Amino acid sequence: MIAAVQRYGRGLRRACRPLAVLALCALVSACMETDVEGAANYVGSMGGMLDHSPPARPSMVQIFIASTRKGESGAAAQQASTEGTRYALTTLTFPPGHKAGAIERPMWGSGNASDHVVVAGRRELDADEFRAELASHISGRIGVNRDILVFVHGFNTSFEEARWRAGQIAADSHFGGVPILFTWPTRGGVLAYASDKDSATASRDAFEELLQNLAKTPGLGRIHILAHSMGCWLTMEALREIAISGDRDLGGHLGEVMLAAPDIDMDVFAKQMARITPADVTVFATANDRALSLSSWIADARQRVGAIDPAKPKDKAALEELGVKVYDLSSFSDGLVGHGLYADTPDVIHAIGAQLTAPRAQEVNTVSVIDATGDSSAPNAPPVVPAAAAPPPAPGAVATTPLAPPTQ
Repeated sequence: MIAAVQRYGRGLRRACRPLAVLALCALVSACMETDVEGAANYVGSMGGMLDHSPPARPSMVQIFIASTRKGESGAAAQQASTEGTRYALTTLTFPPGHKAGAIERPMWGSGNASDHVVVAGRRELDADEFRAELASHISGRIGVNRDILVFVHGFNTSFEEARWRAGQIAADSHFGGVPILFTWPTRGGVLAYASDKDSATASRDAFEELLQNLAKTPGLGRIHILAHSMGCWLTMEALREIAISGDRDLGGHLGEVMLAAPDIDMDVFAKQMARITPADVTVFATANDRALSLSSWIADARQRVGAIDPAKPKDKAALEELGVKVYDLSSFSDGLVGHGLYADTPDVIHAIGAQLTAPRAQEVNTVSVIDATGDSSAPNAPPVVPAAAAPPPAPGAVATTPLAPPTQ
């Protein structure tokens, strides 16, 4: 009996073995599918650890600031300093996803470096420290990277707005030199036009002094100026005064003078140009600039330089007589205000950058040097670009813009 049962058991196991094998295969297959899916999910969740490429980082821009404001915020930013020009060195960072023409700021709060333009550092300087720090930043730079770009804002511009704009222009234009913001007190309102004009007038001497001091910087290349709106009037007045003193070109250092939407009467501009010629002056004009239309109305319908129309024979002839280059930005306007196109429009800011970063053949290998005896600009030095200086964009990196050809 026992033997019969054992024989039956062995037969049953042999009969069930194929089914067990099939079941085992199905179980293994299911486990393998689960493991593969789990592994895929794990790899996806650990992608940051497995990807050895460096994470995108904010880009940094250092800006020297010369201010005739009493302070940087509140009522103090709207008042003139009683202690002369105030100086600072500020570091801004731009988020990895920064887009040309944009100033990424939060609707409220201080923002974060991953998504916004933020202040990463700030240091106040006295006049001597400002000059020494600037010379240190220029030292060791080569070619056009020895240049300075001075930005002068227009009316109704807060200190913070001016600072963000100066940094954005330096970043988006790929300027490889040293950017400087000259900021003057504005009341922060469209109805304060007359008050702002008085503040700009009161800041002329300070800006003139700044330009003359910049020209004495050891190893300096050129001093370029980009001014906007009422800041253009302030700029031209300061250059006019310097020219009257007998120094039309800042000792050979005056570079491009770029006037964006200049809020200047045409007759006044002609007188200013007569003094500073042969300076290289470029005007960025928008025929449908609503802000300048308001300015013209306040000035009893007198023509503003920034609102000229090069397509009109009369305006074109007037510009040709003055010998200025003119870019018509009217096609970029959305028909609303059109007053900030020079910096808001990527094609335009790239064109400005191309104008600033174009190599000068006679200075391509010149390196700024500070030595124990003073300063020198050493020609034919080894063409090594220091880490602190951002190289100009490679050929083809700057977009070809659809700007109208300049009117000579």
